[in-house]
Amino acid sequence: MPTEPTPADGAGTGPAVLLEAGLLAPVWAHTPVAAAVSDHAWLQAMLDAEAALSRAQARLGTVPEAAARVITCAARAENLDLVALAGRARESANPVVALVAEFTALVAARDADAAACVHRGSTSQDILDTASVLVARRALTLVRGDLERVERALARLAAAHRDTLVAGRTLALHAVPTTFGYKAAGWRHLVLDAVDALDRVSAHGLPVSLGGAAGTLAGYLEHAPGAEPAAYVRDLTAAFADELGLCAPLLPWHVLRTPVVELAQAAAFLCGALGKIAVDVLSLTRTEVGEVHEPAPAGRGASSAMPHKRNPVLAAAVRSAALQAPQLAATVLGCMLTEDERSAGAWHAEWEPLRGLLRLAGGAAHQTAELVEGLSVDPARMRANTALTGGSIVSERIAAVLAPHLGKTRTRKLLNEAAARSAHSGEPLADILRQDAGASAALADTGPGGGNLFAAHAYTGAAGPLTDRALSRPLPPGTGPAR
Repeated sequence: MPTEPTPADGAGTGPAVLLEAGLLAPVWAHTPVAAAVSDHAWLQAMLDAEAALSRAQARLGTVPEAAARVITCAARAENLDLVALAGRARESANPVVALVAEFTALVAARDADAAACVHRGSTSQDILDTASVLVARRALTLVRGDLERVERALARLAAAHRDTLVAGRTLALHAVPTTFGYKAAGWRHLVLDAVDALDRVSAHGLPVSLGGAAGTLAGYLEHAPGAEPAAYVRDLTAAFADELGLCAPLLPWHVLRTPVVELAQAAAFLCGALGKIAVDVLSLTRTEVGEVHEPAPAGRGASSAMPHKRNPVLAAAVRSAALQAPQLAATVLGCMLTEDERSAGAWHAEWEPLRGLLRLAGGAAHQTAELVEGLSVDPARMRANTALTGGSIVSERIAAVLAPHLGKTRTRKLLNEAAARSAHSGEPLADILRQDAGASAALADTGPGGGNLFAAHAYTGAAGPLTDRALSRPLPPGTGPAR
């Protein structure tokens, strides 16, 4: 990222200021979302809101069309000093006041009459909230594209490994057999839940903010003499939303923070959904498990101390996002406690957590796409691992076969002792059980196919059909590109 020769104290000389590059945030550094939610992007979104507001007012005849054209033409972030604006934001506790002053001067240099129409009737929260929604919409478009990649890759994995035997694990230990396809189908199902949540927000929960100083739109009405208040505020809000491709809210939401909370919750849920994939990959890629492996281009995952290591860095980064997101979402949720008609501090406390959530969601989605598209699966290792417990992985099935012959209590005692002995000695569970006369007779009673009772691949339940059912759920159509 570039440096700006701007001093920390604003005095004109001093150390260079380095714009944030994500040095300590590998989950989102150099991913597309980094630029989409940068300070530059937020500044441009605020200018987009100012320009769209002037065009909406021009549509209703309260701003000259020529003035709206000049304002729109001037509304480019590169025309303003971003770092200086950030410093001046301290004077008013938000960046809009300084922005309006600088932008008005910029427009005045082109057209003094147009400058009088900048920010007409508006307030800082209208512009910053609308800008936040614009930034979120653009970030979600990137996220949605990466989630489509994730969904396609997981669908391929689920179909290809529908019947690939793998040990099901509960509380970190072998439980009963399942299939890797069913596991991948579950990952996909969770991702589709996250897509649904994001699509609901994108379709209905990204409104413009338009309320004026205290939510009554009085300032806007003051510049529309003779207008019928109900009709004008309805039409102005609709025109503003149409200019930006956002929703028109029923009421101003300065202190009704549903849009921001729903966005935060959806982003946090997405991080958690992708985090589930990441923790499974981290578990399955352990040296002693070795059932899956991340894509590892040359140099990726290298250890600074141990040349043999290729660390699962994609999964680690995604998991880091999932661990951070809930706390950020909780902060945004706490900011619903907005007193009166404008909050002192609660509104301000939302900004960085919201940006953090968008960064984490975008970075996690981008890295998960790469992870699952290049995931290497080792069916032979998976099958071999199911044999580690000497047949105990199917003890649930054996219990169901033996109980009618030996009784439930005796069967449970016998299997507990046999499984413990198998774990200690390495003897197959089947051999130990056949040393018991009652169990041997009961197992013999199962007929010629009785030997298959201990075959892990023959006890995957409905994993295959459940995988098919999961894959029948379609990816919803996209909500369209951001404007």
